[in-house]
Amino acid sequence: MSLHLVEMPLHLAALHAWSGTREIGRGNLDEGLTLHHLLAEAFGPGTLQPFRLMVAPRAVRGTLYAYSARPADALRDAARSVIGPTEASILPLDRLRSVPRPPESWRADMRLGFDLKARPVVRLSSDLETDTQRFSKGAELDAFLAETLRNDKSRPREDVYLDWLVTRLAPVAELERDRTRMHSFRRSRGTRGGRSVEGPDVVFHGTLTIRDRHGFADMLARETGRHRAYGYGMLLLRPLRRRA
Repeated sequence: MSLHLVEMPLHLAALHAWSGTREIGRGNLDEGLTLHHLLAEAFGPGTLQPFRLMVAPRAVRGTLYAYSARPADALRDAARSVIGPTEASILPLDRLRSVPRPPESWRADMRLGFDLKARPVVRLSSDLETDTQRFSKGAELDAFLAETLRNDKSRPREDVYLDWLVTRLAPVAELERDRTRMHSFRRSRGTRGGRSVEGPDVVFHGTLTIRDRHGFADMLARETGRHRAYGYGMLLLRPLRRRA
């Protein structure tokens, strides 16, 4: 499958207004859910996934990045045949750009920096019960909470999340833990399948080493972790940073 990195500016105020008129998220602004609906209407379900909205502090515009099997020309052609005036005011198609990302872009043992917004959650493989709580097999839990409930002694949150990331990258890439950190952490609430859900919202900055370039390309297209349809799991690649 071909892979392309897509970039497009996005008008935040127009996006938020569109969300309100559609009553997305039951009246609570959920940018990930809003973009999930908007991108599906403009380009087709799953065409731009995973994606990431990058917004500078106090900015009125953001930049949308995404991986897609289609290049910019094909995306523009598809959207122009169906997009409405309001949606076009949010997504300026004439400024949509892309660059190819074939497996030949990388080689085995190549080291790269990365920026990743992720939702480090796990699915329980069995029931989990404490003195005050009970979670059924298959429930989705914060990876840190799941480990804390299973063990008497809890480890630092960052260590647990880095373990989670190591597993998600393997075996196609190896995380360099000593050059990776949890850049930011917060808890966020969103609407998924008509239900309000709450969980960890983490940004990692770090370094990885590619072990399988074809598998790595597949992972970029797939996602790292869950919730790729809502703005999580897009691995943005960066040049290596020098140590301070």
